[in-house]
Amino acid sequence: MSVTIRPAAPADAGLILSFVRDLAEYEKLLHAVEATQAHVEAALFCEHPKAFCDIAEIDGEAVGFALRFYNFSTFVGRHGIYLEDLFVRPAARGSGAGKALLANLARRCVAENLGRLEWAVLDWNAPSIAFYDSLGAAAMDEWIVRRMTGEALKRLADA
Repeated sequence: MSVTIRPAAPADAGLILSFVRDLAEYEKLLHAVEATQAHVEAALFCEHPKAFCDIAEIDGEAVGFALRFYNFSTFVGRHGIYLEDLFVRPAARGSGAGKALLANLARRCVAENLGRLEWAVLDWNAPSIAFYDSLGAAAMDEWIVRRMTGEALKRLADA
């Protein structure tokens, strides 16, 4: 069994959306998915994309993905990568696909002299937390994520 990582191609838009939906179902958030295949195509495969995706394959079969974008740390003074989504199909967990996706991002950070690789994980997701801990990822427990959407976002925009 051989894990390979490759950049996503436009023909992968439907596959990426299926991974997003599978991840959302695992996270009990399928009801929150608004993305369509057209959204994925427009965001990832436009002339100047702001988000990027890698696909993990085992013996040529797609088993997972990592979707990322660049962020910036004023404290570090350099860009970093924010990992928006990482998902490996249940049947492929333990195969090394998740680690290969993260290692690929770590190599990108090192090659591009980026300061950080960051992501969020749901507090109840013990298997993922244990996996990330085993790789040396540090929990940022003192930080609380804040989000603004919908009407609150519109109200602030109108202020």
